[in-house]
Amino acid sequence: MINQTPEVMPTKLATAIANPLFPLVDSLLRAGRHISLEDLDNHAFLMDFQYELESFYRRYNVELIRAPEGFFYLRPKSSTLIGRSVLSELEMLVGKVLCYLYLSPERLAQQGIFSSEEVYDELLNLADESKLLKAVNQRSSGSDLDKQKLAEKMRAALNRLRRLGMITSVGDQYSGKFVISESVFRFGAEVRSGDDPLEAQLRLIRDGEAANADSLKEEKQAKKTALEPENSDLDNEAENEDENEFDDEIDSNDEQGDRE
Repeated sequence: MINQTPEVMPTKLATAIANPLFPLVDSLLRAGRHISLEDLDNHAFLMDFQYELESFYRRYNVELIRAPEGFFYLRPKSSTLIGRSVLSELEMLVGKVLCYLYLSPERLAQQGIFSSEEVYDELLNLADESKLLKAVNQRSSGSDLDKQKLAEKMRAALNRLRRLGMITSVGDQYSGKFVISESVFRFGAEVRSGDDPLEAQLRLIRDGEAANADSLKEEKQAKKTALEPENSDLDNEAENEDENEFDDEIDSNDEQGDRE
């Protein structure tokens, strides 16, 4: 039996974990939440203990990332000990539309407040409506019912992005109004390249740029099959064919948010 000498926890890391804010911040990050400047106390806590918490999360094979825009999030590696989830293609596209709106002149004109109806209209304006409807229903005929289902899916996508810290609701909970956080730049890192950000984001939306998770799953499946007998039958029913990787990275588990 190998005797391992236990590591001594650095004093500042122990201070961070003992902080009353740590349980909440840790839970939010593990649930895939993006913590931006608007989350004053939580963001200040991460700023104070960023270095120590980076080493803490590294033990779980995840990275604590501080984006150029200032927000924090966890980015798990392939060997992560923290559960992962992916966003659907529609959720990805809605996120890119939010990034486009964040960069638009309307944001200043409207004091940063948008509605779900505006997102829906912009989604139809920037993307191919027939493809959007096919994403909801492969046999879509473009009927009013199909468009109603698309609007419902879009609102569901906004709710999930709200749980991830991309938008914050304002006013009445049923008003559908919200402000957009700078964390939507997770969907548009390419706009930092130096090109006109609005045009760059518009190209991303029109291209429908999203890494499809199916190819990644097939690659993993092939590796598993190569290590098992030829008659092995792996169960893949739980995998969702319509999901796409979030910015080619792995997100933290969203289970806690889904209970809301």
